[in-house]
Amino acid sequence: MITVLLAIFIPFIAACLVPFVHKFLTGRKIGWFVIIVPLLLFVLLLRLVPSLSHGATYTYSLPWIPSADVYFSTYLDGLSMIFALLITGIGSLVVFYSIFYLSEREAIGRFYTYLLLFMGAMLGVVLSDNLIVLYVFWELTSISSFLLIAFWFHRKQSRYGAKKSMLITVTGGIFMLAGFLMLYTMTGTFSLRELIGMRDIIAADSLFIPAMLLVLLGAFTKSAQFPFHIWLPDAMEAPTPVSAYLHSATMVKAGIYLVARFTPVFAGHAVWFYIVSCVGLLTMLWGSVNAVKQTDLKALLAFSTVSQLGMIMSLLGVGSLAFASSESSHVALFTAATFAALFHLVNHSTFKGSLFMVVGILDHQLGTRNIRRLGGLATIMPITFTIALIGSFSMAGLPPFNGFLSKELFFEAMLSLKNANLLTMDSLALLFPIVAWVGSVFTFIYCMVIVFQSFLGKVPEPFPGQRPAHEAPIQMLVAPIVLGSLVLLIFFFPNILGTYILGPAMLAVYPHLGNMEGLVPEIYVWHGWKAPVFMTLGVIIAGTLLYRYLRYWKGVYRLGVLQWTLDRFYNGTLLRMERVATRVTRGYMTGSVRDYVAYIMLIFIAFIGIGLAGFQQFVFDFSNDASIEMNEGVIVFVMMCSSVAVLFARSRITAIILNGVLGYSIAILFVVFRAPDLALTQIIVETVTTVLFLLCFYFLPEWRAEHRAVSMRWRNGLIAAASGVIVTVVALLVQGHSLYPTISIYYETASRIAGGLNVVNTILGDFRAFDTMLEVLVLFIAGLGVFSLVKLRRKKGVDRPEEK
Repeated sequence: MITVLLAIFIPFIAACLVPFVHKFLTGRKIGWFVIIVPLLLFVLLLRLVPSLSHGATYTYSLPWIPSADVYFSTYLDGLSMIFALLITGIGSLVVFYSIFYLSEREAIGRFYTYLLLFMGAMLGVVLSDNLIVLYVFWELTSISSFLLIAFWFHRKQSRYGAKKSMLITVTGGIFMLAGFLMLYTMTGTFSLRELIGMRDIIAADSLFIPAMLLVLLGAFTKSAQFPFHIWLPDAMEAPTPVSAYLHSATMVKAGIYLVARFTPVFAGHAVWFYIVSCVGLLTMLWGSVNAVKQTDLKALLAFSTVSQLGMIMSLLGVGSLAFASSESSHVALFTAATFAALFHLVNHSTFKGSLFMVVGILDHQLGTRNIRRLGGLATIMPITFTIALIGSFSMAGLPPFNGFLSKELFFEAMLSLKNANLLTMDSLALLFPIVAWVGSVFTFIYCMVIVFQSFLGKVPEPFPGQRPAHEAPIQMLVAPIVLGSLVLLIFFFPNILGTYILGPAMLAVYPHLGNMEGLVPEIYVWHGWKAPVFMTLGVIIAGTLLYRYLRYWKGVYRLGVLQWTLDRFYNGTLLRMERVATRVTRGYMTGSVRDYVAYIMLIFIAFIGIGLAGFQQFVFDFSNDASIEMNEGVIVFVMMCSSVAVLFARSRITAIILNGVLGYSIAILFVVFRAPDLALTQIIVETVTTVLFLLCFYFLPEWRAEHRAVSMRWRNGLIAAASGVIVTVVALLVQGHSLYPTISIYYETASRIAGGLNVVNTILGDFRAFDTMLEVLVLFIAGLGVFSLVKLRRKKGVDRPEEK
C-alpha cells in the first residue's frame, strides 16, 4: 500500500520545504505549516485501524539495491501501527505546543526541519520490513536527535548531551547492524517477515546467540537501558518540546519496538528471557532510585523515563516465555505480560508527555526547574497543577488513572513467573516481583516529589531574576490537557484501546498463535483482593512513609558508593582515549609531507605484502608478452637510473631535473607504443610540473638537512624499491590469474554501440563524462560549503558559545 510509503517520505519532503516556506511564514507561523504533516498522517493511519483490528496488514516494496537483496519494503501491522500513531499523534501535540513555547528569536525554521527529519526517520524505523533500510533510518534518528538536542548549541551542556547521545546510540546501532548481517548469513534474507518464518532455522544456527546479543545491544542503547542509560539525562538540555517528543514517546521507544519485533525470532530461548527481563528490572530499579535524588524537574523526569522503559522491557522479557510454554494456561499468563508492556507503552506516552510539557510551562513562566525554588503553585497555576497531578499519579500507579491499570498488570506478570519452566528455583522466581515492588516504591516517591514539592507547601523566597508566577496561556495548556484527558479516558475505557490497537499488535508479536483469540485479556478496574492489589497497597504505604521522612534518609545518596556514577566512568574513559589519541597523533603528525608519503607506502607494502604471502600462487605467464626491443630497453634503463639518482641528489635543482628526465622518458615510451595523445598529455603535464617545482623551490631555504641525512635517503630508497617490487609482482600475477572476463571486451562493444571508432577516445568522451559530471558536482557542493562559511554571520541576540 503506497500510503505507508508516503507516510515515511512526507515528513522528509516537508523538511526540505520548511526553509523556503519560512521566508513567507516568518516566526511562529511556520509551525502552522509543519503541524499539517503529523496531523494528516495521524488521520490517514487512524483510518486503517478497523481493518488492522481484523487481521489485515499492508505492504509495499520498491527495489533499491536488488543485487544486495536490499528493497525499500514497508510493512504495516498492529505493532508498527501503535508506534506510528504515537509518532504522529504525540508529534502533532508537540508541534502545537512548540508554536507557543519557542521564542521568536529562536531559529524556528531550523528547529522544525530537524523535527520533521526525526519524525520521518522514526516512521521509517517502525514501518520498514528490510533490515538494512531499518538500520539506515535507525541511525538517521540518532543524527536528527543529535541536531535537536544540540539546538541550543551555544550552551556547553547541550553540545555535550548531543555528542553523548549520538556516540552511545550510533555505537549500539553499528553492533546491531552486525547482528542483522549475521541473520542474513543464516537465512539469506533481510525481510523481517521472512525471518519470523525461519525461526527454527535461526535457532539451530551457531550464530543464533551472537546475533541475538548484538541486536539487543542496539535496542538497549537506544532505549536507555542500564548501563547505557547515561545519555538520556544529559539529552534533557534540549528544548522541552524535544524532550517531550524524543524521550517520552518516540526515540527511546525505538529499542522497545525492536525487542517486540524480534520477539518471534529469538523468544523461547533462556538467554533472551534472562537478558531482557533482568536488564529491564535493573534499569527500572536504578532509574527510580536515582530519580528521587534529583533537584531539577527535567532530570527527575529523565530518570523516571529510564525507569519506565526498564519496566516495559522487563514485561517483554516475561512475555517471551510464551514461546517456551506448552500449557495453554501458562501461555495466557505470559502473553498477558506482553499485553501489559504494550498497554504501558501507550500509557507512558500520555502521562510522561503531559509531565514534560508541564515542566516546560514552569520553566517558561518562572525561569526555573529547580525543585528547591518551587512550591505553593497549586493556587497560582491551578490548571498546570491539575495536569501535573494527573500525570504524576498515573505514573505512580494510582486510580483513577491509566497507569494504575498497567501497573497492576505489571505486578501480575512478575508474579506469574512461578509458572515458568525456566525458573526452577522458587527464590529466583520470587526475586522478580520483589525488585519490581521496590522499584515501584521509589517511583511513588518521586511522583510525590513532583506534586507536593513543586505545587504544594510554602512559596520559597524569590531568587534573582525570578519571573512573577501566573498561569500559562491557554494555547500552551491545550496539548498537556489533551494528554491528561487521555490518561483518564483510557482508565475508564481501556478495552477499546485493547481491542482495536493492542490486539493487532499482540498478533504481530505472537504470529504462531494464528488469531487474536485469548491474546487480549479483559481489563478490569477492580480484580478483587488479589496479590497485585496488596502489592499496590504496600507501594502506597511504604512510599508515603518514605516520602514523609525523605529529609531524614536522603543523606544516604551522599555515601561514597552511591556517589559513584557511570557518567564518571564514561567521562574518564573518553578522557583517557583522548590522551592516548593525542600522543599517537603527535607521534606521526610530524608536519613533513615526506613522512606522510612514507606512512602511506609502508601501509601499502604491509597489507599487499601480507595478501600476496597468503595467496601463495606465484604463477607468471610470459607466453603472450611481446618481445622487448632495444630502444624500449634503453628508455626503461634511463628511467631506472633517473629514479635511483633522485634519491642521492645533492640539490633541489638536480632532483627536479632528474624527475623531469623520468617524466619525459615516459612520454617517449608512449610515442614508441604509438600513443601520441598520451605522449602529448604527458609532455604538457611534465613541463608545467617542472616549472612549478622550480618556482616553488626557488623560495625554499637551502637544502642542508636532507644533504646530511644519508640514512633517510636509504630508508626512502628501500621503501620505494619495496613498493615497486610489489606493484611489479601484482602486475605480473594478473597475467596468470584471470578471475573475471576482461573489461576491455565490454568497452569495445559499448564503443561500437556508441558509434565510436577509437575505443580510447570513446572512453574519454562518453564513459568518463559521468565521472567528470560527478567531479563537478563534488566541486559544486564544496563551493556551497565555502560560500556558506564565508557568508555565515552570528545572529543578533544569540550568545556566543561557551568554549572551555
